[in-house]
Amino acid sequence: MDQFDQVILWLAVGTEAAAALVIGLAAVEATGYAIYSFFRHVLKMHPLSSDGRDPREVIRLKFGRWLALSLEFALAADILRTTVAPTWNEIGQLAAIIVLRTALNFFLQREIEQAETKAAERRAARAPASANGT
Repeated sequence: MDQFDQVILWLAVGTEAAAALVIGLAAVEATGYAIYSFFRHVLKMHPLSSDGRDPREVIRLKFGRWLALSLEFALAADILRTTVAPTWNEIGQLAAIIVLRTALNFFLQREIEQAETKAAERRAARAPASANGT
């Protein structure tokens, strides 16, 4: 294996580490927000977010965005790893991984966009009511 292949493999390992770090940090953030939100709910302190959404939905969608980013990193690592002397078996596995991760990312992104659209509709519905009340 020449030095260029070694560099690519190290880049792949680094990219996988970045994906794992993003997932880990996102899990810590989501857990912290979930605990905070739980106690706010238990203590009856503003159970809804500022735009009227359930805090669980906000946390889940924020976590989903981080997971989508980490999927991109993981896919990049797989692509890098396959560039070093790929076999047809590895290329087939990469194709399957690409299809699965792209499908996951597509559905996750669609759910995020739907939730953001609903939030924008709720804000728009409340805006005239608050404008008329002042």
